[in-house]
Amino acid sequence: MTAISFDDLIDLERAAVEANDAVKDLPYSAESWKPWFDASAEFQMKVTAYAKAEGKDRVSVEMDVKKAVRHPVTIGDAA
Repeated sequence: MTAISFDDLIDLERAAVEANDAVKDLPYSAESWKPWFDASAEFQMKVTAYAKAEGKDRVSVEMDVKKAVRHPVTIGDAA
């Protein structure tokens, strides 16, 4: 098994956000929302594995990833 990196978690969260964006305006059905559910479940599973491997708090890892995806720092913001 390949080690999971923080960047891998960012990619997984981006995929989950994109899957949610694709269906959020559709009426709910298990079939149409399955890609979002699967992407979110994979993200959650990998966050747990990463936190365990790194000896970090799982919730903190998840929040750090979500912050990086949803509120990215741009070059002008870094000053």
